[in-house]
Amino acid sequence: MKIDETTQKLGAAIKRKRKSLKIPMRDVQSATGVSISTIHRVESGQKCDADTMTRLADWLGVPADRFFQGGDIDTFPAVVYNPDEPLPDIIEAHLLKDENLTDKQARALSELFRTAYEQFADFKKK
Repeated sequence: MKIDETTQKLGAAIKRKRKSLKIPMRDVQSATGVSISTIHRVESGQKCDADTMTRLADWLGVPADRFFQGGDIDTFPAVVYNPDEPLPDIIEAHLLKDENLTDKQARALSELFRTAYEQFADFKKK
């Protein structure tokens, strides 16, 4: 299957959440009904159908629109997010839409923010 930028973003988000929760793919399969082999392919950036993308986005707690590319940028909101979505994911979406940053710069800033946020959030819990 073809590597796809949309699916790469989805796959990276799934892998990040799985690692954060320390859960195996079979737990994602149980929650979404998506087969382990398909989850593996998506995490590898290979294309999937719209139904699979929607189910996995639902599991992530984000709108599937977050992962779609193309079309006229003026016809879509700058960033679509779910109010229950984790703040680091919302910040990352905004950074990726920032015209002043390259994709690589936006991802680096996102990782810095995510790391700092997780450290401070853990500190507050203690």
